[in-house]
Amino acid sequence: MIKRNLLVMGLAVLLSACGFQLRGTGTNQLTITELGLSARDAYGQTVRDLRLALEGSGVKITDAAPYKLVLNNEQENQRAASYTGTGSTAEYELTKVLNYQIKGDNNLVLLENKVEARKFFMQDSGNIAGSTQEASMVRKELDRDLVQQVLLRLEQLTPARLAELQALADEKARAEAAALEAQQKAEAETPQQSPLELP
Repeated sequence: MIKRNLLVMGLAVLLSACGFQLRGTGTNQLTITELGLSARDAYGQTVRDLRLALEGSGVKITDAAPYKLVLNNEQENQRAASYTGTGSTAEYELTKVLNYQIKGDNNLVLLENKVEARKFFMQDSGNIAGSTQEASMVRKELDRDLVQQVLLRLEQLTPARLAELQALADEKARAEAAALEAQQKAEAETPQQSPLELP
């Protein structure tokens, strides 16, 4: 018994030493220290889970942060994946897609992307309550997957990369403003034709 416990502990130490972690048990290493967070559904489960995950990773959530994570749209789709011999649906595929943006100074969009998660669950016509409970659990798992994917994307954003994206967005905004000004100036200098006078 003692040998088995020592063996398990030894394997655990060995695996942790090489950087192995069970999925969802490690903390994400984010270089962003503070971040704004908003969502179209401000009280939705995904934004609440994401807030907790960010705070758990040491990120301060504040409206005064120089960068803001905006969850624009979350869509859920369900489709039949297989059928029983009687033609009724036996298995469903559930897919969730989350569109998000990173915004910087002057509310300029620095980055926009999406994450997607999908899972299958069984539908038992003889056990509606059990099937409903399983679908609910699958939805929670999908929410966790989406949050984890967003955190993994945020890990790749260093302050230097965000500053570079901000510079590009500023340059694009200046170019668009200059083009609009030139267009308005050209329109103002173009003589307006007088209306035709019909006899």
